[in-house]
Amino acid sequence: NKLSRCWLFHNEADIGGPHAQKLDLTCVVSTAPPTVRIVHSGQACNVEEERYSERVSTIREGDTLELQCLVTGHPHPQIRWTKTAGGASDRQGDSSLRNETLRIESISRHQGGRYYCKAENGLGSPAIRSIRVDVYYLDDPVITVHQSVGEAKEQFYFERTVFLRCVANSNPPVHYTWRRGKEVLSQGSDSGVEIYEPFFTQGETKILKLKNLRPQDYADYTCISSVRNVCSIEDKTAHFSLSNRTAPPSIKLLLDDPLVVNPGETVTLVCVASGGDPPPTLTWVRPGGEELPKRCVVNRGTLTVPMVTVDDGGAYSCVASNNVGNPAKKSTTILVRGLRKGRFWITPDPYHNDDNIQIGREVKISCQVEATPPEELQFGWLKNGRPLRSSERMVITHTDTDVSPGTTNLDIIDLKFTDFGTYTCVASLRNRGTPEISIDVNISSTTVPPELTVPRGRSHLIAQEGDTVDLQCLVSGKPKPIILWSRVEDSGPAVAATALMPDGSAQMESYDGVLRINNVTREMGGTYRCQTSQYNGFNVKPREALIQLVVQFPPVVEPEFTEIRQALGRAFSLTCRLLRAHPARLLRYEWKLGSRLLTVGQFSEQKDDTTYHIRALNREGYGEYTCDITNEAGAGRCTFLVTGKAYAPEFYYDTYGALWQNRPRVYGFKLQWTQMEPGAVDRILAYRLGIRQVGQSRWWEQEIPMEGNIQKGELLTYNLTELIRPESYLVRLTPITRYGEGDATERIITYSAPVNPHLREFRCGFEDEALCLFSQDKTDEFDWTRHSAATRDTKYTPNTGPSSDHTGSKQGFYMYIETSRPRLEGDKARLLSPTFNINSKTSSSSSAAVTNSPTYCFAFFYHMYGKHIGALNVFLRQKGQTVTDTSVWSLSGNQGNSWSQAMVNIHPTTAFQMVMEGVRGSGIEGDIAIDNVTIEEGECKEPPPKSEFNKHISRKWWISFSPLTPRSTVLYQEVGGVFWFS
Repeated sequence: NKLSRCWLFHNEADIGGPHAQKLDLTCVVSTAPPTVRIVHSGQACNVEEERYSERVSTIREGDTLELQCLVTGHPHPQIRWTKTAGGASDRQGDSSLRNETLRIESISRHQGGRYYCKAENGLGSPAIRSIRVDVYYLDDPVITVHQSVGEAKEQFYFERTVFLRCVANSNPPVHYTWRRGKEVLSQGSDSGVEIYEPFFTQGETKILKLKNLRPQDYADYTCISSVRNVCSIEDKTAHFSLSNRTAPPSIKLLLDDPLVVNPGETVTLVCVASGGDPPPTLTWVRPGGEELPKRCVVNRGTLTVPMVTVDDGGAYSCVASNNVGNPAKKSTTILVRGLRKGRFWITPDPYHNDDNIQIGREVKISCQVEATPPEELQFGWLKNGRPLRSSERMVITHTDTDVSPGTTNLDIIDLKFTDFGTYTCVASLRNRGTPEISIDVNISSTTVPPELTVPRGRSHLIAQEGDTVDLQCLVSGKPKPIILWSRVEDSGPAVAATALMPDGSAQMESYDGVLRINNVTREMGGTYRCQTSQYNGFNVKPREALIQLVVQFPPVVEPEFTEIRQALGRAFSLTCRLLRAHPARLLRYEWKLGSRLLTVGQFSEQKDDTTYHIRALNREGYGEYTCDITNEAGAGRCTFLVTGKAYAPEFYYDTYGALWQNRPRVYGFKLQWTQMEPGAVDRILAYRLGIRQVGQSRWWEQEIPMEGNIQKGELLTYNLTELIRPESYLVRLTPITRYGEGDATERIITYSAPVNPHLREFRCGFEDEALCLFSQDKTDEFDWTRHSAATRDTKYTPNTGPSSDHTGSKQGFYMYIETSRPRLEGDKARLLSPTFNINSKTSSSSSAAVTNSPTYCFAFFYHMYGKHIGALNVFLRQKGQTVTDTSVWSLSGNQGNSWSQAMVNIHPTTAFQMVMEGVRGSGIEGDIAIDNVTIEEGECKEPPPKSEFNKHISRKWWISFSPLTPRSTVLYQEVGGVFWFS
């Protein structure tokens, strides 16, 4: 259980002797960029390699999708899942998942698409792999009926043709079957029936055409939609009864159009079906997909809206559908009576260049109101409370009722002193169902056009960020108009661009001339314009004024916070940079350690940063350093946390054979890690190891002492033992220096049956997507593909490859090489087994210990069918001081459409792998498959008795091979019943 280091004996002759010397040899593991692989662990119907490189996972809608991203690399890569569907990014609210498992419960069709797993650890380029998720579903089919009536032979007879169309949304494409009663209809089975799929629907509909309708065609029809039980999706059916009464729907509305109502009344819209068989279904809708009022009640064709408001007004449509012909639709409009937005303006005599009202000149008073319905709008005029009628000097006019908003004008010709007074415009609706609107306008000697000014000292305002600011324009004149506020942003010497107001609009209204801005920000600074409106005032050239708002804000600095790790005795510097500030003059800085003042100063115009130097760090120098840069508006602060804490260890996840098991109920784990930036702080004295069982709360802790300095990249190892099988454990590792504890890091150790604790038997049928830890060689031209015959695409190469796995199951998986384009003759694909440790057999003698290399039987099934078959080669790769590949088996050419088994004895002398190499032949009919790979300790079993040899010769044969003759090669070929060996 002790921390393991590497030791090298100085002299081999001294091994075990009294003069043995140990030299500390540091085990260094180099950092490695990430690699990534996606495996499926959820409820997939199938996972396959589609054609050359695209991975496809098929799943039924409603099932649980679970994808695992298996990564290697050191430091351990960070993982991120993203999704792209149909070329458009679908981030699910930027739902980038940052763990190894992507899990989607009850997956929907819209969640199908391509999912990407991205792994990065800061070394090289990120590793990215993808898998396309294909969600299978089948909706209930719908039958619609259409009829055409044609005339022929000068109206001697009529030909009636009926089309029954069946539609079902599905993935994959649906297959349809039609039945009339219990009779299955097919193309050609009945001369009066045609069945076809329109080209433009791409197989998503099936149309049954009944030509020249006959009595026997009046029957019950059933459409069966099927996806052929893929993903266990059952067939679905729809029924339709065709009779001589079958007809499309027709409807009528029992109400006036438009329907004019008063606010607060209850509105009832009645729609009834006047025809159609089967009886149609009635629904009410609003145009543009707008929702019906929430208070409304729908009972079949009756829509009731209680307490109607102006917002409920608009168009309503009744739609009737019975799947025969086109739906019937009729619309009506609800008009809710109301008057809104009453305004007035005064227009001086347009024939004189004078904005004032003067005796003897013309003046016009205009009044404007929005009305619903506009044709019911009526205006009346009063003078000093008495009705006023149109005359030669008092001319009253109204705009057309079709124009909205409605406007009335009172033209006073040759204004006299007796015309001074209060004029009232009264707007109402003829129905009198709503209150009227009255607008008073005073015409007198004091009625003058507006003037706009800014109070003294208020045209240039200075505020600090967060304040409440009032911008004020004084307006004189009678009547006082509405003041319009807007912003002007200077974008050039002669160009003015409009910016948005604080509330996001382009313009704001004010009745008192004050614009209040709460919690002002630096973005709100700039030039503001106040301007008179023609409404409720004079219809003259607008008066305007400008106000400049300057918003001051404290300095913005960087870094706002940073952590600096340093060892005692070292020198270093802290720098605080100024990014922006307003005002940017008279800036001061102040450095502190905690509450202790270190230094102060003032910025020069040429400098935008300040630096504090620590010549030799002592224990009192640890802590939080702050630098405050200040101006009139406040201060910006840089914070530096200087600490001696060690960085976190980085667990090494790529340890081969990390888990072992010597006893049935317990297991051990080789925990390995490197130390991040060990030289940044003082020497690490020890590690505190904490471990607890997942699901429990109790921690076990102990210290692992360290001797000497740890090098960057040095691989440290500690063996965990007595772990209870099959429990998982949370491991926490904390470095300790003389400063104290550093940053901890955690990982979970999960039990899994070891592939090769000490090799005695290994079997792999490729049923698990993890491929029993087989891996693809990265130096070859293409990869082996995991497949099952039930899903394999043989559209392009039907005369090659197996029709099942080696057991005869079409659901079982195997590995094969796809030789279709773009593969070229001679391209190689290599599949690498896991690395196995040999079981050395040691015998004692009087002089020395002798180690014998064990013998293993390597066996597998192969399928080599097709006229373009290349070759299948097997190599023994031994990992000694150098890596060597030795050929142990080879076969080429077409071997027939059946599985055969090969066995070969191997004699590795060190850790080893088996390499399966497939070589592409001269054409596309050259798929080679392998299955059920086994490695067993001991020699291969003897062949069956001679009487049984002929029975099994096409499936099994045995070869004994020794790597002591690496140049030898064993081949065989069966020709005319004769077995040839070379």
